[in-house]
Amino acid sequence: MRKTILILMVLGLSSTMFAQGLGIGPVLGYSKAADAEEGTIMGGLSLRARLSPALGIEGSILYRSEKYAEDRVTVKNWPVMATALIYPIPIAYGAIGAGWYNTTITYDYENIGLFEPDDETSQEFGWHFGGGVELPLGPSTKFTGDIRYVFIDYDFEEVPGQNDVESDFFVINVGILFGL
Repeated sequence: MRKTILILMVLGLSSTMFAQGLGIGPVLGYSKAADAEEGTIMGGLSLRARLSPALGIEGSILYRSEKYAEDRVTVKNWPVMATALIYPIPIAYGAIGAGWYNTTITYDYENIGLFEPDDETSQEFGWHFGGGVELPLGPSTKFTGDIRYVFIDYDFEEVPGQNDVESDFFVINVGILFGL
């Protein structure tokens, strides 16, 4: 009896969720890199499409800023990410993808030492994986929440003693998707 009720609940949720195949909406997250001074709030926009009951894709663009090396280095980036979503059940997904991180590294000249390194702007490649939930809030609105781990390697050669900085980070995201 319990299995039957559980199966009916999952099927009921899935019919509601599959009614919306494409959604767009805001994302708000908290991220913390391994060697960053502290965590940071990030925000952006995501576009998500459900291709089948078990597969989906997501594109997103976010903004984040963090400090390293006792506030001597500020890293600002605008990740543009593509993510594959795998739904083992209709309300939960695994995520894996890649990102192009448009990155600006700014140095605090007064606190670095004997030289004045130039600020750097570059594009970095990173990849991520994680998992989350996607819950219907109405016929054309969904709540999303997930945790992802991002692998990216910044190069802080200009700051003495900072060559081995760990810049991989985790991010906890929440968002609302509005059906298109």
